[in-house]
Amino acid sequence: MGSRYYQFAPLSVAFALCSCLARGWPNDLTHGFKELPFNTSFYHIQKPYDLPVEQRYSFINGVHKLWVFSTDKPLSRNSPTKPRSEIIISGYIYYSGVWQFEAYGYVPHGTSGVSIMQVFGATLPHNTSFILGVDTNGSLTHFGAPVIYPKAYDKWFRLNVIHEVETRKLKVYINGIFKYETLDRGGTSHYFKCGVYAGSNASYYMESRWKGIRVFKKYE
Repeated sequence: MGSRYYQFAPLSVAFALCSCLARGWPNDLTHGFKELPFNTSFYHIQKPYDLPVEQRYSFINGVHKLWVFSTDKPLSRNSPTKPRSEIIISGYIYYSGVWQFEAYGYVPHGTSGVSIMQVFGATLPHNTSFILGVDTNGSLTHFGAPVIYPKAYDKWFRLNVIHEVETRKLKVYINGIFKYETLDRGGTSHYFKCGVYAGSNASYYMESRWKGIRVFKKYE
């Protein structure tokens, strides 16, 4: 396990590990990674250009809540993109190495046709290498298909996305369990983002919540 567990007595470590395995979670996915600082110095909020941030984003009791309507404006006046309210982790734009995003996500019933987490950056004509979306059944998908995690509405789930830049591999874990692997879409730089970004056939109201957001890098 990661170094932060060393403060516990051996019996506590064994108990924690047994509890983890009992829930079906493997060993700490962040083992071998170094956690990087995460605060407002490392992210910013993208939202409809004509609205103040507080009308599409809140941070209360450790929970980031982001919401948007399908009739909202894009992020800038001349942008051809759809409405969004997203946490952009622009403080960690990466070009090489192995990086990991970890957070607890929540999607309320009715939100659909929307991206809630992305690994941004790709080779044109693409813009992003990975999209975790929500379909009309409340399932989490990659670019609409396949289904990665069914029936995600109205419950917290732990999301880990690991990106190995040199091999282009992207691995997705839900609640500590491996769910999906794919290749990125190329590109020279990437970063993580989460929130809500309307896609095709988006619901009128879209919302996601996030807590415990962490960013890691693996050092040899």
